[in-house]
Amino acid sequence: MAEQKAKYEEIVDWITEKIENGELSDGDKIYSENKLVSIFQVSRQTVRHAISVLIDKGLVVSIRGSGTYVKGSRRSISRKQKTMRIAIMMTYVDEYIFTGIINEIERILSKAEYTLQIAFTHNAVERERNILKNFLREDVIDGVIAETTKSGLPNPNLDLYRELKRGGVPVVFINSAYPELSALHVSMDDFWAGKTATEHLLECGHRKIGGIFKLDDGQGHKRYAGYMSALMEHDIKIKSEYISWIDTMDFHEMEEDGDFYLRRLKDCTACVCYNDEVAVKLVNICKINGISIPGELSIVGIDNSDLAGYCDVPLTSVNNPVNELAENAARIMLSLLNSEKVSESVELKSKLIVRNSTRIIGDYT
Repeated sequence: MAEQKAKYEEIVDWITEKIENGELSDGDKIYSENKLVSIFQVSRQTVRHAISVLIDKGLVVSIRGSGTYVKGSRRSISRKQKTMRIAIMMTYVDEYIFTGIINEIERILSKAEYTLQIAFTHNAVERERNILKNFLREDVIDGVIAETTKSGLPNPNLDLYRELKRGGVPVVFINSAYPELSALHVSMDDFWAGKTATEHLLECGHRKIGGIFKLDDGQGHKRYAGYMSALMEHDIKIKSEYISWIDTMDFHEMEEDGDFYLRRLKDCTACVCYNDEVAVKLVNICKINGISIPGELSIVGIDNSDLAGYCDVPLTSVNNPVNELAENAARIMLSLLNSEKVSESVELKSKLIVRNSTRIIGDYT
C-alpha cells in the first residue's frame, strides 16, 4: 500500500501543479494562510511549513506584510519574441522507433515554421542534465519535447524541467512521464500493451508465461502491471521466478547472459518481452541453444518495430502507433505555444500484430 502523503506535502504538490500548468503565473499572489487552512483543514503551522518548502524549492517568495507570490523569472520577462525553435530530446538516435517519431514531429512543426534542435541522452541522467542546462543557459528554444530518461527511477533533473517551465518554456513528454512532475505527456498505453500481449498468449492456451521487463524505465513497470493483470484475471498463479528485470546496461549484455534468461524461462511455454529489441535478443538466445520458436517457446514483443518483421522468426508484437504519438506531441506543443489550454495527456491504444513467433498449444507439429 502506498504511503499516505503528509498534509504539508499535499499543499506543496497542489500549489506546484497550479504553477506548472499556468493557473498561477510569475508574480501572482498565492492563497492566504487562512484560505489554505480552510481548503486543506490543517493548522497554520502546517501551511507555514508547506510555504517554507515552496520557498526552498525556489517556486515562491514571501514578502513581509504583503503575502506570498510566485517567484518571477527574469528570463521569461526579458523574452520579447519567439525563437521559432523547438528542442527534441530523445534517448537514442537513428535506431528502433525513434527516427519515425522525430520525422513525424519535424513534419508537423516545420509546417508551423518551427525548426528543431535535436539532442540525445542515451538514457543517461547525467547527459540529460547537461542538455537541460544548455537549454537554460543558451535560451534559444521556445519549447521542449522530451523522452524521459530512466523514468522508472527517481530523477535528479526535475528541478531543471521546473525551471524551464517557470521560464515560459513548455515541456511535453513523449513515450513516458515523470510522475513527480505535473506535465503533459503522450505515450502508448503501456499497461494496455502488456495486458494485450499476455492475453494473446492466454488465448493461445499458454498458462506458464514468463516475462522480461525493463526496470529503469517507467514503461517497463506499466507493461509488467498489464501482464500481471491479465494473469490474475485468468486465475493464473503468479510465479516470480518466471520474471526477469533488466536495466539499460543489462539490455546491452543480454545475449552474453543468455543462460540466466533461459533458467528463468525453463518451465515456461511463452514469454512477454518489454519490447521488440528484447524479444529479438531472446530469439537469438534460443537459436544459439537449440530452442525452437514457437515450438518450444512462444514470444511476444511490443512496439511492432521494423525488427519485428525482419527477425529470424517474425515477431508477434503489440503495435506502437508512432506516427499518431508524434503527431499528438507536436500538436500539443503548438497549442501550448499559442497559449491554448491543454488539460489532458494522451495515452494511445493500438492493435496486436500476429506473426510467426506464437503458437496455439496443441496446434504445432
